[in-house]
Amino acid sequence: MSDDLIVPDAAQGVVLFVHGSGSSRHSPRNRYVADALNRAGLGTLLFDLLTPEEEADRANVFDIGLLAERLLGRTEWVRAQDSAAGLPIGYFGASTGAAAALWGAAEPGNTIAAVVSRGGRPDLAGARLSDVSAPTLLIVGGRDPVVVELNEEAQRHLRSEAKLEIVPGATHLFEEPGALEQVANLARDWFVTHFTGPREG
Repeated sequence: MSDDLIVPDAAQGVVLFVHGSGSSRHSPRNRYVADALNRAGLGTLLFDLLTPEEEADRANVFDIGLLAERLLGRTEWVRAQDSAAGLPIGYFGASTGAAAALWGAAEPGNTIAAVVSRGGRPDLAGARLSDVSAPTLLIVGGRDPVVVELNEEAQRHLRSEAKLEIVPGATHLFEEPGALEQVANLARDWFVTHFTGPREG
C-alpha cells in the first residue's frame, strides 16, 4: 500500500482517502481528485479499508467503527513516514467512507486539519459528529436529493466549521461533465486553506 502514498516536495499536508462501500483504493473518482491534490502540492494516500475476504461480508462494509479503526491505523502509519513527518493530515471520504472519516476525526487525540466528504453519508457517524473539531466540507450533487437532506441534517450536528457545497446538476457519483472537476477544485481549496499550520518537529 505504500506505493499509493505520494508526498510532493514541500507538501503542505497529506490527505488520506476513505473509499465508499463496493469501492477500493483504485476508485477512478478518488484517483482523479488525488491527482488534482498532488498537482496542488498536497500529499495523498489511497488504501483499502478491508481485505477481499472481509469485503465478502457485507456487515463489514457498513461497520463504520471498524472502518474508522483501519483509518486511524493508516493515519499513524503516515505520520511515521519520513516524507510526511509533522505534516497536517486531512481526510477525504466518499459515500460510507465519509462516515468513517468523520468518526476517525472525532477520535480523541487524533488531530485532523480538515475533512472533505464527497456524496457522503455523514449521518452514519451518528453521535460522533458532535465530537468532530476539524473543519468539514460536505460536497453533494444537486440531483442527489436524499443525500442532500442527510448532509444538511449532519451539518446541523457538526459543531466545527462546516460548509455544504451542492454541485448543480450532479448525481451521486458526479459522472456528469465537469462535476468531478468541481469536486476536485472544492476539495483542493478546502485543504490548502486549512493546511496552514507550520510543520511540526
